[in-house]
Amino acid sequence: MKFNQLGLSKDLESGLEMMGFEEPTPIQKQAIPIILNGKDLIACAQTGTGKTAAFVLPLLSLLSKNKKKKNVKALIITPTRELAKQIDMQIEGFSYFTDLSSYPVYGGGTGPEFENQKQALVKGTDIIICTPGRLIAHLKFNYFNTEDIDFLILDEADRMLDMGFYDDIIKIVNRLPQKKQTLLFSATMPKSIREMAKKIMYFPKEISLAISKPATGINQSAFLVNDNQKVKLIKNILLQKKHEKELKHILIFASSIKSVKEIKRTLNKSGLATSEIHSGLDQISREETLRNFKNNKIKILVATDILSRGIDIKGIEIVINYEVPNDAEDYIHRIGRTARADKTGEAITFINENQIKSFMSIEKLIEKSIEKKPLPYGFAKGPEYILKNNKKKGWKKRRK
Repeated sequence: MKFNQLGLSKDLESGLEMMGFEEPTPIQKQAIPIILNGKDLIACAQTGTGKTAAFVLPLLSLLSKNKKKKNVKALIITPTRELAKQIDMQIEGFSYFTDLSSYPVYGGGTGPEFENQKQALVKGTDIIICTPGRLIAHLKFNYFNTEDIDFLILDEADRMLDMGFYDDIIKIVNRLPQKKQTLLFSATMPKSIREMAKKIMYFPKEISLAISKPATGINQSAFLVNDNQKVKLIKNILLQKKHEKELKHILIFASSIKSVKEIKRTLNKSGLATSEIHSGLDQISREETLRNFKNNKIKILVATDILSRGIDIKGIEIVINYEVPNDAEDYIHRIGRTARADKTGEAITFINENQIKSFMSIEKLIEKSIEKKPLPYGFAKGPEYILKNNKKKGWKKRRK
């Protein structure tokens, strides 16, 4: 099944095709048609199954068809500010092909940030992504008009209940219109989730899915490395590879245009001819770069996440993740660029101190312990591969 068979709006279909998204993940195949049909949905899916796009894409499709309402139309509630920012970034990427807007609303910021959030709520940003405590803080002032909200999405609902947000969620739901579509995504389905669903949902459909696995021909490894040594490490790895044999197709993924440019600049200075591809380039430049990469005129290509699925090149030998991908599905998809058609390939991931938990989650989901290689001689010691016991002090202060 392809994305163009799911019933999404034509603008989104064209955008997905341009970005290289062809086949939906299992959860997207099941969830998108249900959501487009206006049904409430309970989806039990691990982080890393492509679940964010499973609700973002149909949400954008439905909202793009109904532009009459002026106030906020959709509310996405998440347990943490990090997740709120991550979802907002995905919406920003997909909504590029629509005229819809989104804004993250979370705590821990300054007075001006609170005012910016207020303006987003008052002026009718289409989609608000928020943490429960911060939204409650705004609701107390009664300037947020919720009467036009047609969609409520609870992401990582089990985690929100674990963090003590049950009462806040109920308070928020009580301020919303009774007639709306509610979507609940959770990695687990404890009794507390079921009880909450009975209170806030209307005859919901249910789906539950497991995660896919990387191809067996991919030699996966990782380096625990501090951010200030990552570019140097890429240079070291590729110069060593070049010494062993001729470099052919090397693909490096980074999360920001700034990182892409820094990597490209450093590698070019080292005699490793490198090109870049990201959303800051116009379509003609991107197509020319991809064409040169396919024709082996470019040996090394650095790309941002937003275009990672649009790069379908045969014979890629090495994929390097400059940062740990946001979820396991992205990880699997990226490293799947190598070892195609029963060939072998190599995937290398850089892990900094703040990404250890995310990488452990990926290992758990793909049911594989990935080799952690020692840093080359001359590098400062990287972080240890252990979880620090940092209990969330912010949980008690979540409404700040």
